[in-house]
Amino acid sequence: MSELNQLLLELDYKCNFNEHDFFLSKSNSKAFNLIDRWPDWNKKILNISGEKFSGKSHLANIFKIKSNAFLVKGRDIDNSIFKNLKLFESIIIDDFEECREEQILYSIFNLIDQDSKYMLINSLIPISEIKYNLTDLASRSKNCLYAEIENPDDELLFAIILKNFSDRQIKIEKKIINFIISRIDRSYRKIDEFIYKIDELSLKKKKPINFKTIKEIL
Repeated sequence: MSELNQLLLELDYKCNFNEHDFFLSKSNSKAFNLIDRWPDWNKKILNISGEKFSGKSHLANIFKIKSNAFLVKGRDIDNSIFKNLKLFESIIIDDFEECREEQILYSIFNLIDQDSKYMLINSLIPISEIKYNLTDLASRSKNCLYAEIENPDDELLFAIILKNFSDRQIKIEKKIINFIISRIDRSYRKIDEFIYKIDELSLKKKKPINFKTIKEIL
């Protein structure tokens, strides 16, 4: 296992969202490399998609620091956003699919183009696959750079599990982590659920983390 000092996590427990805490693997390399390459993009808008807990918010924070971007959640977008956009070179829209203000979104896309700004959009699915009522917005959504964060490979799974146990001050043997990796679903959400249950057993029930406990949870 290499470079375990660069660990990806998008969990609410002792999160470190700087670049040095991001674990780079095949699953997320395209997204990371595009963020790292900014502003050398051939388009002004980048859409990163991936399931919850896959590391999108971590990448957004890296981009926020690199580009001095303004970050907004999709559900919080309203007309007041344009005051902030004038002050920043870049914008990040997190949880894009939670925004229902299609006309405002279309205006944001136009502003990015007109003022040569940059935009990072995080979404659960590609924004080009979202069903829009506004035809012009649907067209705009197809003209972006795109990177998908794929399901985690073994290396990334090892890093996520090790880091989360370490954050919780839970000692666990490497052979137990390998046992977990060989049996757990390749889903960031399932990993998060699994870590939560381990934490609950360890802290609340004072149970040791051994093969019996792991099998029970799995």
